[in-house]
Amino acid sequence: MTKKQQAGESYWLETAPDGRHSALTDDLEADVAVIGAGIAGLCTAWELTRAGRSVVVLDAGRIAAGVTGHTTAKVTALHTLVYDKLRRTRGGEGARLYARSQSEAIEHTADVVAELGIDCEWERRSAYTFVRDASGVEELRAEARAAREAGLPASFVTETGLPFPVAGAVEVTDQVQFHPRKYLLALARDIVARGGRVHEDTTVLGLEEGRPCRLSTSTGAVVRARDVVVATHYPVFDRALLFTRLSPRRELVVAGPVPAGQDPDGMYITPEENTRSVRTAPYGEDGTRRLLVVTGEHFTPGTGDTRAGFDRLAAWAREHFPEVELTHSWATQDNDPTDTVPLVGPLHPGARHAYVATGFGGWGMSGGMMAGLLLTARITGEECEWSGLYDPRRLASTVREAPSFLKHQAQVAGHFVGDRLRPSPPVEALPPGEGAVVRADGGRLAVYRDDDGALHAVSARCTHLGCLVDFNAAERAWECPCHGSRFDTDGKVIQGPATRPLERRDI
Repeated sequence: MTKKQQAGESYWLETAPDGRHSALTDDLEADVAVIGAGIAGLCTAWELTRAGRSVVVLDAGRIAAGVTGHTTAKVTALHTLVYDKLRRTRGGEGARLYARSQSEAIEHTADVVAELGIDCEWERRSAYTFVRDASGVEELRAEARAAREAGLPASFVTETGLPFPVAGAVEVTDQVQFHPRKYLLALARDIVARGGRVHEDTTVLGLEEGRPCRLSTSTGAVVRARDVVVATHYPVFDRALLFTRLSPRRELVVAGPVPAGQDPDGMYITPEENTRSVRTAPYGEDGTRRLLVVTGEHFTPGTGDTRAGFDRLAAWAREHFPEVELTHSWATQDNDPTDTVPLVGPLHPGARHAYVATGFGGWGMSGGMMAGLLLTARITGEECEWSGLYDPRRLASTVREAPSFLKHQAQVAGHFVGDRLRPSPPVEALPPGEGAVVRADGGRLAVYRDDDGALHAVSARCTHLGCLVDFNAAERAWECPCHGSRFDTDGKVIQGPATRPLERRDI
């Protein structure tokens, strides 16, 4: 595996201005506090600010630098294979509401881009779900019919711009791709210009619901707000046990320039080959090249050989785009809801002023934009026709799709018990740049040997719910396979739902 194929900074983070914001150090009051500054959080904050609410946004790291900063940034209402399933599980009206909510969110965002004059590489493209194996064609034909009946400009086609033949594809025209960080940095600037506040490096540690709600933070500052939105991708406060309905999924990305003539002119995804997703983006000043972005090799965090996954993905990109020069590689993370539809609305059945946006299933761009509109309508007392579809308090769909729910719980239980029975390698055998969970003092330690040979040891118990972490060698991170929390080699939280670091240990 070459150095360039190791996980590094995403192209979106590298090519957007820094836009740093200070940590919160003073107590404050606001109408709404938004926790999390990805696309769902910042879209919600911007809509609320424009609606006249005073808003504070708090992020544990940098804004638009977590999941949103590592996305492929396809903005489409075609979500692989969803409409035929929605038609069967929620009826034709449910499928239509899903399509309408996603499409209206995309067109609303197009208006925002124009209104604010945001230079974010906004490009219209067709979106495709394709298969190369003829056995999948009937499923695609059914998906095309369902998507068309739901109101999308969808059709079944056999010709695409890909450099290889397909057995069939669903095409939805007039969809969008963009530079997510450039867009969200512009939203953050406008939030501040309208009187809102945005703070980075501020982890929210506690939420007391009331009138007002009270947030405690890692900086010692306290925020009081009438309403609170938890938009941390995976909820850091889970009073409705949403973690039982979310399955974390990590996915790899490789990218690099290709000649402009090799642009496949569209956004593509297939569920085959452990997922393959393809799009391009503007690259360079003279227009002779485009950035090819290829995604796939999904896996549960804390499982699998990530380096081998990068190798397979890079090999696939080079096979089909021989002139690509792979210059970037990174990974992203998503949460799949067990009943297909994202969870956007009240945080739990008794919530009156606390809301959540999560479970976008790999389609967080249009989903986050939709969430901003839905949550703003709820908080401001406006009507939203599709709020019931996304309501986290729904029970009928959870029961109806119980096999997915039970499968997820079985996997979590398997990790919680089975990972404690794994054999422990000797610490002395760890080469530089590698990590392993080892037995020590009657427990388990997560031990990493850095490039200089020094050992770094932390508790192997995830601080969320106690599952054992495992090492991701390509990204040099500890990952929890149960709920997706991620930590650096010294135990610092990289990604929630955990909010506390892994405890340092001596070895």
